[in-house]
Amino acid sequence: MINVGIIGCGKIAQVRHIPEYEANENARICGFYDINQERAGELAQKYQAKAYASYEELLADDRIDAVSVCAANSVHASITIAALKAGKHVLCEKPMAAVLADCEAMVKAAKDNDRILMIDQNQRLAKAHREAKRMIDEGEIGDILTFRTTFGHGGPETWSIDPGKSTWFFDKDKAVMGAMADLGIHKTDLIQFLTSQKIVEVTAKLTTLHKKDEAGEPIGVDDNAFCIYRLSGGAAGTMTASWTHYGTEDNSTVLYGTKGIMKIYDDPVHTIVVTKKNGTRKEYDVEAIQTNDNQTSSGIIDLFIDCLEKKSAPEISGESVLQAMRAVFGSVESSQKGCSVTVNQED
Repeated sequence: MINVGIIGCGKIAQVRHIPEYEANENARICGFYDINQERAGELAQKYQAKAYASYEELLADDRIDAVSVCAANSVHASITIAALKAGKHVLCEKPMAAVLADCEAMVKAAKDNDRILMIDQNQRLAKAHREAKRMIDEGEIGDILTFRTTFGHGGPETWSIDPGKSTWFFDKDKAVMGAMADLGIHKTDLIQFLTSQKIVEVTAKLTTLHKKDEAGEPIGVDDNAFCIYRLSGGAAGTMTASWTHYGTEDNSTVLYGTKGIMKIYDDPVHTIVVTKKNGTRKEYDVEAIQTNDNQTSSGIIDLFIDCLEKKSAPEISGESVLQAMRAVFGSVESSQKGCSVTVNQED
């Protein structure tokens, strides 16, 4: 049995981490910490656990084997590194950290303390994405030439634990980045997963087009991100992330290969559609992807607990996410400088 502590008790903890731990027979939630002490106390009472006065107190409890870090983006690194040094395994929410040096420090801390660090890049586990990768690897659409991948919805103010224009997602000090960190990291990581290529160059524009804060001023982070990625194998394409899709959530990816086109979560009926150069069309019906309004099991908690039980390296390790984070920070730099930026490869 893996005893777990939850650090940060907001919406993502309540709709994903907590229920998925509860559903896993090899996990037990022992403790909660949140800057909102009342919230942590209510959850502790509901799940017969302990509410801690600080995350340091939670990490000092020898009963806890692992933690989920679900706090604000700006403190992911500090809490994660403290947890790893305290001997806890860590599942950290995305984005991994606020600066690249912190991402790398998190990976080093996991290695130095012989602990597992996993990042919640759950789109790698979506069944259509896994099936699509299998078909791509088998050459179903030939060599990937171009792609477009999008993640857009109406914004976090409709979904946050404290909904409205005061949500922490709009606060640059806490969130650091906006749509790019919230949604863009998912599709950045995904395109590398699907193509088995690394992002090596970015040209990007991060901007605030529509979202306003409580004072009616533009929010301090981006509500849209438009990126052109060039991959290590020669493919190139676009990644867009948006908080201003005021309609149906878009979580689609389209890959254009030398033998045909693959559309994933793009067709309203079929989760994967492949069309070939000769005009043939194949449709695949795989499980629908999660949306904010339709939360299903992500598989991320089960994978984390399974890795801890088996003492095996996680598929979605912190180290495996570094190149996606390099591309994210490269996109920020590109937008600020107004030019293309080379993304360094992993060492």
